[in-house]
Order: sequence, then structure tokens, then C-alpha cells
Amino acid sequence: MNSFFARKFVIQGIFITVAIVIVIRLFYIQIIDESYLLSANNNVLRKVVVYPARGVIFDRHGKVLVQNEPVYDLMVTPREAKDIDTALLCQLIDIDVPGYKTRMDKARDHSPYRASIFEKQLSATTYAQLQEHLYKFRGFYVQNRTVRSYPDSIAPQLLGYIQEVNEKDIERSKGFYRSGDYIGGSGIERSYEDLLRGQRGIRNQMVDALNRPKGVFMEGKYDTLAVSGEGLISTIDRDMQLLAEKLMKGKMGSVVAIEPSTGEILTFVSAPSYDPNMMVGRQRGNNYMKLLNDETKPMFIRPIQAQYPPGSVFKVVAALTAQQAGMINEQTVFNCPGGYRYGGGRAIMRCTHVHGATDLANSIMGSCNTYYGYTYARMIDSRGLSGPKAYDLWREGLLKFGLGQRLGIDLPGERPGLVPTSDFYTKRYGSGKWRSGYNISLSIGQGELGITPLQMANIMAIVANKGFYYRPHLVKGIGEKKIIKKEFTEKISAGVDEKYYASVIEGMSRAVNRPGGTAYSVRIPTIEMCGKTGTAQNPHGENHAVFFAFAPRENPKIAIAVFVENAGYGGTWAGPIANMLVEKYINDTISLPKYIQDRIYNANFIPKQEKKTEVKKDSTSKKAGVNRSAQAAANAPKKEYFVHHSQVRSRYE
Repeated sequence: MNSFFARKFVIQGIFITVAIVIVIRLFYIQIIDESYLLSANNNVLRKVVVYPARGVIFDRHGKVLVQNEPVYDLMVTPREAKDIDTALLCQLIDIDVPGYKTRMDKARDHSPYRASIFEKQLSATTYAQLQEHLYKFRGFYVQNRTVRSYPDSIAPQLLGYIQEVNEKDIERSKGFYRSGDYIGGSGIERSYEDLLRGQRGIRNQMVDALNRPKGVFMEGKYDTLAVSGEGLISTIDRDMQLLAEKLMKGKMGSVVAIEPSTGEILTFVSAPSYDPNMMVGRQRGNNYMKLLNDETKPMFIRPIQAQYPPGSVFKVVAALTAQQAGMINEQTVFNCPGGYRYGGGRAIMRCTHVHGATDLANSIMGSCNTYYGYTYARMIDSRGLSGPKAYDLWREGLLKFGLGQRLGIDLPGERPGLVPTSDFYTKRYGSGKWRSGYNISLSIGQGELGITPLQMANIMAIVANKGFYYRPHLVKGIGEKKIIKKEFTEKISAGVDEKYYASVIEGMSRAVNRPGGTAYSVRIPTIEMCGKTGTAQNPHGENHAVFFAFAPRENPKIAIAVFVENAGYGGTWAGPIANMLVEKYINDTISLPKYIQDRIYNANFIPKQEKKTEVKKDSTSKKAGVNRSAQAAANAPKKEYFVHHSQVRSRYE
């Protein structure tokens, strides 16, 4: 009897133990381990992310610059992917078997139970072929996406591109982005990402054991709608941009045009350029590496990142700040015997001509180096201050014109240019006893000064406005309400009274419209354009051609800066480009003789014999004697442009 009861308790104990184990296992499976739940749900319910269309980007007249087109991402849940006809799938999406294994390993590493991208951005044609056989590939499904499309293939540096998020993007977004999402990588796409991206939705879809869609779960009760991104109205004039890019084909440099009354950027060209459609699709990675390795730096945004000695445009700033300081006025005359002597007469900064007795307006018209040597000497040596303290006051005036600092354009990557501090020279010369002769090249915009093409154009906008500017920007309206950011409506003073601009503007008008002016060859018969040419000597190759202007003189509508590297004379190359753009914008015509137009269109300053990289539409090549500052800016962000004044041999027209 006792043995019977003993066996009874043993059997009961076994049953109780088994029951407890089962309960614990069920608790673990249902409560702790989510893999079985996920697997079960994936067998009957698929949460499909509905990606919103990014906001469309328009030009200032409503013409589309960036739009969307559909593509399809092939998704896979590795645990569900069984008995796959690998060869057929590879054939349908144009990959090889090792590629299949690599993609599957990556998806499995991401999560065996969660869907991830197997192959992204399938074209509509590829998707149509795949769709007929998709039921054969258990664990695979297609997710609709949109990618960017550029109808006119223009302005890649300002519009930017989108790219797949990385870990830092995901971390910074605090969970908004997930692996496989896209984000603005550069340009406007990056600056306005929060507005352009929209809001994702979720669609709960029923599927059967063969992964075939079987309708919407609960009639969409638990679905959420995707919200499209905000549209942007850019400041760019599409037709002007097309013309400017055509004019700059085969050249290295920049064109920036601004509407002075608003700060809106009408044209923004960085040359050489590339087709923005190269940054879309399955070949994006290969194209990106080609562009990145191209020695002409097509992805380098020259208008805001290249830093050059300002040259002739600086004389305009020097004349204005010296008047404001009371060091000169419009009647001030200096004699130009062909150069400015300094250092007790032992050294000379040469001028391009013997100008003789020259007043302020004529110093601008003739671009007289001597006049500005004397002006700078007064600013540094005749204010009753030590050289460093007088220099600090001089530098303060330049900063108010937006030099040596970022202007705050709505693009990432803007560089400030360079206006050295007095400490830089005190350290260089070993004491604070230096005077104007130690850095006299600054007087004509040479030496250590560095300025971006955007800053050049902004100086012209300041002169056109007679003393103020609006922060240059590329977006003039956000969404249906066409909202403009507050910082782009703020009027910023350049620190010089309006009365001091008259003689400077007169000199710029004479430079273009009076016989003997340095820019007389590019005058426009029906428009009084005020401008300056420049031919900046480049110790590493051919001279750089420069032209800056605004027009018309009364009620200006456009301020422009054109910089063509390694081209030669400003009046020969940069001036005609500005001439055509200004007349086209104001009068919608071009009256420049056809033979000059053809010369500009057909010019190519990129040596063919050194061409190394070719990309689809435009061939680019290594430039002989790349501008030192531009190359430095492209390759080493913290390196600036430095040339000692003793090395300068200015040749400004």
C-alpha cells in the first residue's frame, strides 16, 4: 500500500512538473520572446510603411526644378524566406548569386524576423517583371518609394541630393529615421529636410502563407496616412540658370546673381557641374565615387566654398569705408605715377597705368592701385593709433560688408572667407610696431584676404542698395502659404552712410559706359550697368577673369559676380557672361554680337590632355594650375589662402 501511494505522488509530481514547464514555456514564448509573435504576425499581417512624396521644388516662376518619380524597394524577412529559386530571383532583379548571398546575410544581421531592404530602387520595368513571379518568393515583398527627378538637369550644387541615412542621422533624429530611409544629403534638400520629408504612414495588409496580399486589415481602421512634404518655391530663375550654366560649360568658376531689394539669389552656378540625375537610382554609388574622385571637384560648391583674393571689388569697399572714417572724400586726389611707393620709397606696388592726378570716381573707373595704396596708408598710419589698433578699426568696417564671416545663406557648408586679425600680423612680424607698408597688398584686395563669390555678389547688392543688404537666400516661399523665414527679411546695414555711395557708383558707371573704362567693351546700350572688371594674377597658372556689377543704376534689379578661373582678362571672359545674363534678365534679350557669344560658349579652359575622369553628360579633367585657394578649400577645410604681399604683382584692369 505504501509503495502504491509513493508511486502516486511520483506520477503527480511528474505531471505537475510538466505542467509548470509548459506554463513557463508558454509565458516565455508569448510574453518575453517576441520572435514567435513576429513570425505569426508576418504570416497573416504585414505592416507596410507608406512613404510620403517629398516636397516639390519650384523656381521663382513656378517651373518645376525637382520632382518625384516612383521606384520600388524589394523587402525581405529572412526567417520567412524559404525554398527560394535563387537563380530566377537574381535574373529578375539583375544581380548575381554571390550578390544574393551578401544581401541576405546583411538582412539577417539586421534582424531575422523584421523586414529590411534586400534591393533598393527597382525601376518600374524591373518591378513589372518581378511582380509576375513574386508569389514564388516567400518572405519577399515590394514597397513603393519615390526618388528625386530633375527635369532640366540643372543646379545640382544648390538643389542637392538625397541619400540613405547613416547611424548618426538615425541617432540625431531620435528615432524618426530607420535604416533604409532617405534624407537630404546636401543643398536645399539638406537645409530644408524637416519640411521636405513629410510624415510616414502605416498600412496593415493581410497576407497568406505564400506571402500574397489578401486585403486590408480591419478595413484600414488601424492604418495611418502619409503626409507629403512641403513644397518650396526657390528664388532661382530657371531660364537664367540654364543660360548661366551653358555659358560656364568648359570653365571652372562661379556665377552668382542676387536681387538687391530682397537678397533672393537669381542664379547660382558652380562650374564644372554635373547632371543631378546621376545621384538617383541603382548606379548612384558608382557615380558618386566618380564625381568625388574627379580632380576638377564638381561637387565642390565654389560660390560659397572657394575663397579668392577679392581684387578690384575690394577697392569699392575700401573707398566706402575710408569715406565713412573721414580719411578721404569724393574730392580727394592722389597722384599716380605708375605705382605706390612705400617703405621709405624703397618698395613699389605697381599700377597698371600712369593715371596722374586721380579723384575717387576716376580711381574706380581706372582701377588705380596707387590711389588705394594712399587710402590704406591713411587708414592705418594717420589715425593717431598704433598700427594694430588702426587695423582693427579698418577690419571692423570690412566685417560689416559681410567679409570674413558667413552671410547665412540657406545652404550647408558655407565658408566665411578670410580677413586676418591684427594679431596675425603682430605674430608674423614679431611686434606690434608694424604699419601699412607691412601688408600694403591688402589695399588692393590681395595678400591674405579671401572672399567667396557669394560675398562678391553681395557687395554689389550693398552698393546697389546704397548701404544695406538682405541675407542672400535660395528659398522665397515655403508651402501653400509661401512662408519666408524671418532671418531673410531683416535689413542689414553695411555701416557706411548713403551719401558716400554716389561717387563710387559714378566710378562704376564710368568703368562700363564711358570710353576708356575698363569694362566699356561689355556695356549694354539700353541699360546703365555699373561694374568693375578684374584680372587676378594666379601664381599657379593663367590669370583669373573677374567681373562684378549691378544694373540698372536706378532701381537696380540684379547684382552679379562672375569668376572664371584660369581664363585671363576679366573684360574678355567674365564681362561678356555678365553682360548676357544681365540683359537677358532685364530685357529678355541678348544684343552682344554673335561672334562674342560664340567665343564664350565654345571656350574651354579645362586642358583636355590632362583629362582623367569622365561622367555621363559632361567630361571633366584636371586643371593645370588649379587656384590655390579653391583647391585648398576643396581638400583641406581649415586651410586658407595666404600670399605674402611681397609676392603680389597685381594686374587689375
